[in-house]
Amino acid sequence: MISMRSTRKEAASVEELQKLHRSIAREVTARLQSFKRIWEEGSDEDLFAELLFCLLTPQCSPRPCWHAVMALREKGVWLEGSTQKISAELAVARFRHKKAVYIVEARRLFTRNNSFIIRETLQQFSDQHEAREWLVAYVKGMGYKEASHFLRNIGMADSLAILDRHILRNLHAFGVIDAIPGTMSKGRYLEVEQRMQRFAEEVGIPINALDLVLWYREKDEIFK
Repeated sequence: MISMRSTRKEAASVEELQKLHRSIAREVTARLQSFKRIWEEGSDEDLFAELLFCLLTPQCSPRPCWHAVMALREKGVWLEGSTQKISAELAVARFRHKKAVYIVEARRLFTRNNSFIIRETLQQFSDQHEAREWLVAYVKGMGYKEASHFLRNIGMADSLAILDRHILRNLHAFGVIDAIPGTMSKGRYLEVEQRMQRFAEEVGIPINALDLVLWYREKDEIFK
């Protein structure tokens, strides 16, 4: 059911959103299933790759960031390389020197005896919200958006919102929020997340699928 606050123009837009979801539902479902397989079948290296991807994507295009992560992995730089060597592989990323520091810090946090322990670390948490709070607290460079993105991409989250500028722009267009926030405190993030969850219920699209549908509406593709 659409909220009573919706105008006729907004309701029509919602109908278009629902129609878009139906048209790409198979692709959306396949992508969400692929995320779950990373947790169920993937290696710790696969999980670490997703973590680095989510550290790199702020203010950057996702595909070049993923290519950069693959280069770090293939060359072994992510496990043994210095901050300078990692930075040299991040030409596609804005603030690459700062993000290279984030990667080195993440490597220190998630390795033991030169092996990744990211799965072991995440298994200690009882739910996705607890895991997100820990990631925000202990992973340098990871805020609520990045932590939500990471957990979604490894199939550990189905009710967290990834509030990047594209999603916020769409939420504003649909009247879910009155304005696009300039900054996002923890309280503001959780408030907008709750609004997005209610909107997802109103339009009948699960929030993790809604994220992909809104991204597709913005970019004409489903990626990560």
